[in-house]
Parts: sequence; structure tokens; C-alpha cells
Amino acid sequence: MRHALIVVACAASALSACQQPGGGDVSRSMDSVNVIDESNLNDIMLTVADPEEAVTYFQRASSQEPDRIDFKRGLATSLVRAGQAARSVPVWREIVGSPEGTNEDRVDYASALVRTGDWASAETELNQIPPTHETYERYRLEAMVADSNRDWDKADSFYETASELTLRPAGVLNNWGYSKLTRGDFREAEQLFVQAIEYDSSLFTAKNNLVLARGAQRNYRIPSVPASQTERAQLTYTMALSAIKQGDVSTGRTLLQEAIDTHPQHFDAAVRALRTLESERG
Repeated sequence: MRHALIVVACAASALSACQQPGGGDVSRSMDSVNVIDESNLNDIMLTVADPEEAVTYFQRASSQEPDRIDFKRGLATSLVRAGQAARSVPVWREIVGSPEGTNEDRVDYASALVRTGDWASAETELNQIPPTHETYERYRLEAMVADSNRDWDKADSFYETASELTLRPAGVLNNWGYSKLTRGDFREAEQLFVQAIEYDSSLFTAKNNLVLARGAQRNYRIPSVPASQTERAQLTYTMALSAIKQGDVSTGRTLLQEAIDTHPQHFDAAVRALRTLESERG
């Protein structure tokens, strides 16, 4: 009860102050509190909130205050998080074209363009960013664009730089390895996938790519990497398909059976593949 009285007294005091000549100070203080609360809400919406809810929130905020670039930035970012990169592109374009647009905004704009497959426009945007803006995301995108242009030397340089600019390089090492895999540099790809897994043992994509790199070298031993029983069955299945693709059908058949036996549940894809092989042999 005493606490409630204190709150009422404080509220009354604030109201009284607003009626005094110096009451404007209270209004400014309240505005500051609102800005802080709003900033926290924006951060929540951009990180832990449901992406669709964040889109709705920033759409409403932007329509109410169209001059606020932070709301536009939040909307564009939320659209990308919600898997709507194409809708984010015109918003990012408006942001980078405004006086308040930053180099980081242009990087995010380029990222959205990459997601939509507009590699040429992404390259154009990245070329407008000064070389002094050295960030992981910028060089990750530069590497991907160079990959799309089949400029392997430049891609390798950018991948290496990007991996050095982050404490969590597993993702970019996996991308670099996949780039090597598509070029036929299987041994180098294998090494990069191993490094990616060392940084993040939960990255199943890197484990699967590692199997592909080994299979391409006709090394059909499943790599010794941290994996659940289900993951190991899936990796064995990938290795089986790799062996079959290269004409090593007998090895592939054995690996398919191993995948079926390893999987804790019914492994439908492996079962169907094995039946197909058996019917072709018959």
C-alpha cells in the first residue's frame, strides 16, 4: 500500500511540474524514456520476435513516422528474416539512397539482392562501398559474388579475409569448401569442411559436404565427426549415392543397407533407392 502511495505521489508531482513554468523538463525526460523503451522494443523485434510479427510492427511504425530511417531499416531487416527478400529490396534501395544511409545499409542491400539472385546489382552495390569498410558480411558477399563470376582467385581471397574477420567462421568455411567442391578441388574442399566442423560440430551441411568431397575422391569411409545416429545414417546415404553416381554400385548397395540399419526409424529414401538397385540388378 505504501508503494502505491509513493507511485501516486510521484505521478502527482510530475503532473504538478508540468503545470509549473519548468514543466517542459519533465516532458523532455519522458520523451527520453519513451525513446529508450522504443529502442529496446526495436531490438527485440529484430532479434527474438517472430519475423512476421516484426514485419507488421515495423510496417505500422514506418507508416506512422515515414521519416524515421530506423523504422525503415527495421522493416527491411524483418522482411529478410521473414524470407521476403524481394519485398525488402525497394525498402533497402530507399534507405541507401537517403542521406542517412550507411555503408552497412548498402551491405545489407547487397545481401538482399544476392538472396533474390540479382548478382549483377549486388556487385554494383558492393563496388560502391569504400575499401576501408572491412566487415565479415561485406567480404562474405564479395566472395559469393566472385564465385558467381567464376573469378576463383578473387573468391579465395575474399573467403579467406571473411574467415579472419569473425569468431564463428564455420559458415563461410563451408561456403568456401563448397566453392572448391564445384571447381573439382576435392582435397582442398575436404580440408575446409573439416575446419568448418571443428568450429561448429552441429553444422550438418558441412558434414554432408565433407562426405561428398570424400566420395568424389572414391574415399567411401564415413568421416569421424560428431553426429547423431540419424545424422550418421543420412551421411551414409549421401555416401552411397556418391558411390553409385561414380559407378561403384556394389559399394553403394552396401552403404544403402548400412544407412537403413543405422537409422533409428524407417529410412524411406534409402529403402526406395536400394529396391531400385535390386530391381535393376534382377
